[in-house]
Amino acid sequence: MTETPDWAGKARVVMLGRQGCHLCEDAWSVITGVTDELGVDRAEESLDAVSAADREEYWDKIPVTFVDGRRHDFWRVSEGRLRSALSG
Repeated sequence: MTETPDWAGKARVVMLGRQGCHLCEDAWSVITGVTDELGVDRAEESLDAVSAADREEYWDKIPVTFVDGRRHDFWRVSEGRLRSALSG
């Protein structure tokens, strides 16, 4: 997939995940901490709610984090890397 999905621009940081995914819970915890500290908006999008093409693209990479509408990380979220992306 070459185009950024529309839902990836819902907030400054968007995480694509799925309920019951322990990696998603861990990633959301990091995202919440960093975005709260920096005063940045965030949103969570369910893999089950996106298009079939997006599910095909991202199902094996969740959680997938987008910053400013662009894919940033997948599987795990690095607090330092996220903070750097939001501060730069």
